[in-house]
Amino acid sequence: MMNVEEIRTFCLSLPHVTEDVKWGADLCFCIGGKMFCVTGLDGPFGVSFKVKDDEFEELSTTEDIIPAPYVARYKWIFISNEGRFTRAQWEHYISQSYQLVKDKLPKGVKAKLD
Repeated sequence: MMNVEEIRTFCLSLPHVTEDVKWGADLCFCIGGKMFCVTGLDGPFGVSFKVKDDEFEELSTTEDIIPAPYVARYKWIFISNEGRFTRAQWEHYISQSYQLVKDKLPKGVKAKLD
């Protein structure tokens, strides 16, 4: 289980991560200018991130997880319960999202990060 502040701390511990508030109250974590994790600052708990293509269908049809609004076509899921994953699972999926997004960055952007 992880709350928003713990998720924020973990995301910012990853190399070259920046944070930004978009759309009024969404805290976005980015690598190379591309989002890999988004959570709300206000309202009920909710976190979105990218997953592997082969994990998307299984995860997005389980309790407390749905395809993420607006970005599901990119294999993003939305989790509405902070207790849905263990701390290790949260860290795994957030790290994986970070890596999936980083791997798709243009070569020039990746070169500046390494």
